[in-house]
Amino acid sequence: MIEVTDLTVRYGGVTSLDGMNLHFDSGVCGLIGPNGAGKTTFFNVLSGFVRPAAGSVTAFGDDLLRMAHFRRARWGIRRTFQTEQAISALSVYDNVAMIHSAMRGAARRADVLAAIEFVGGGISPDAKVGSLTAGQRRLVEVARAVAGKPRLVLLDEPAAGLPDSETEHLTGVIKNIPEHTGALTILVDHDMSLVSAVCGTTAVLDFGKLIASGPTAQVLRDENVMRAYLGTAEVI
Repeated sequence: MIEVTDLTVRYGGVTSLDGMNLHFDSGVCGLIGPNGAGKTTFFNVLSGFVRPAAGSVTAFGDDLLRMAHFRRARWGIRRTFQTEQAISALSVYDNVAMIHSAMRGAARRADVLAAIEFVGGGISPDAKVGSLTAGQRRLVEVARAVAGKPRLVLLDEPAAGLPDSETEHLTGVIKNIPEHTGALTILVDHDMSLVSAVCGTTAVLDFGKLIASGPTAQVLRDENVMRAYLGTAEVI
């Protein structure tokens, strides 16, 4: 569970998050909105890369904002980014293992291999990341996010640019993250089919303000959401 209260982030004269109040309970939750709405800023606050001007963030009873960023990783925050972070010259196994600090020895190896097996996609642990397809590389990013007993998994546009067939596989992987890891998962993506398929709850940001939050199907039919994000007031 994550509880966000009056979260405000300013960059000079620009307010990127404006008094954000949000509650996500469990499972896979969506965070959507137009470009520049504040979604990645929110992830940066959770990750410890951005210090807010005001507000609080509590996750599973712990005050995240009081933790240094490296302690948040040890606590259990995992994240993917819009740009790939995996190192092309290293193997899939080494890329997943390098972010894994919770275990050592045989237990660590077993956990890394389990993460790679979980994302599927026909990926060999020994393959160099640079030899993989775009979809497989994206799965490696997700494998890095589910290794090491995460408590909060943040996925920043994992389906961007992927063809339908690879998005379909990724959809199944994301949907199963909470069951596989026990982690609350927050998905940011512009693919509304993906959001609808995996997110039980969705919140919508527009110019840093939360304009809707609730069951995904209901939120996507909200007229304010359709005007601000989808560009139409027609019922979808």
